Amino acid sequence: MPKMKTNSGAKKRFALTGSGKIKRKHAFKSHILTKKSKKRKRNLTKTGLVHKADVNSIKTLLALK
Repeated sequence: MPKMKTNSGAKKRFALTGSGKIKRKHAFKSHILTKKSKKRKRNLTKTGLVHKADVNSIKTLLALK
């Protein structure tokens, strides 16, 4: 059996935390920023966690499962 390959796109977008959760960045922060409030842009800068419904599919992409 060959080794599982990690999905290159997922590798760049997700990271594991120390407790095993999956970290992600927020979308909608790349362009058309003039109509968005400072508060909204500031909150989009921070990282978030992947929803538990999506964890299994992302772990498969990262070859962790």
